[in-house]
Amino acid sequence: MSRVGRSPIKVPTGVSVTFTPDMITVSGSKGTLEQFTMPDITVTQEGDTIIVARANDEPKIRSKHGLMRALVQNMVTGVTEGFSKKLEINGVGYRVAAQGTDLKFNLGFSHDVIYKMIPGVNAAIEQNTIVISGISRQQVGQVAAEIRALKKPEPYKGKGIKYADERIIRKSGKSGKEK
Repeated sequence: MSRVGRSPIKVPTGVSVTFTPDMITVSGSKGTLEQFTMPDITVTQEGDTIIVARANDEPKIRSKHGLMRALVQNMVTGVTEGFSKKLEINGVGYRVAAQGTDLKFNLGFSHDVIYKMIPGVNAAIEQNTIVISGISRQQVGQVAAEIRALKKPEPYKGKGIKYADERIIRKSGKSGKEK
């Protein structure tokens, strides 16, 4: 069996999980998330734990077993604690400002870049730091990746948008003339 898929998921108090034949709905204090169930994967609740099982040991089904368990675990974590990603903007003149629900970036282009935030994901701006937060791990990661892609960090001076825990490997510039 899958090592990830085998471990049970503990459901904290205040979280309700409902099952339909092809959907799982998890509700908590922060909101509600839904996920479709994969074929030949069964998800059941026994007391305060959720157990994910598979029908047989075919390779395709085995690969989906751990994935389904991880998706359900992320749903439970999302409705109780939520997820967040921190981005930093480095560079002279590079700025970000909130414009309603959208973000307005000044990234050295001839124009300002407007990023429209999707519903369910919030952005908090402090100096040149952006904290993306929400209950869906996939949506938070996707928004953070799209914002980073607006101006990826370059290896010479480190200018651009990077994750807070990302380490940019620097290159040396020109080495000068050899005599």
